[in-house]
Amino acid sequence: MITTEAGAESPELEEPTWPWRDAPIRELVQRIHQLQAERAQAFRRLEEGHRQYLRSGPSYDFQRYRTTVHEVTQAFATASREVLAVEAELAGPRAQPLLASHVRSLQQLEQTRLATVALLQLMGAPELTRQEDTLQLHQLKIKVIKTMEAINEVLQDLRFDADSAAECR
Repeated sequence: MITTEAGAESPELEEPTWPWRDAPIRELVQRIHQLQAERAQAFRRLEEGHRQYLRSGPSYDFQRYRTTVHEVTQAFATASREVLAVEAELAGPRAQPLLASHVRSLQQLEQTRLATVALLQLMGAPELTRQEDTLQLHQLKIKVIKTMEAINEVLQDLRFDADSAAECR
């Protein structure tokens, strides 16, 4: 237990410093692109983990797959927290509502993509696959592709609008 002597000031809790607080807008946008690259890598790990799980049949190494899913989930959560911090920075102190809305859209699209990929993997599990699910699996794959296209468009808009915002300052 930490105590302080009477009359002594209690230690102040310092807010953790966020390395991007005073960074130029271009650096914030660059960081978003870096986080997207980290998300893409996490998706590749998730896909590879799922392929390994399917190849491990007929006994299926679910424990290994579960560990991969847990690690990837943590990576997504870490990236999402930072993306939300960039959005808050752009919406608040930087007064860049258009850029903040791009970042918010990006976050929502990534949530859709992750949920759809998870559903695809679940439906692709050998013990759950049925013939009548073929159409739904195809529709989900198309949804993932369209979501990824939308993500790329938002990233392009973000970069373009960030360049325009930087020129105006």
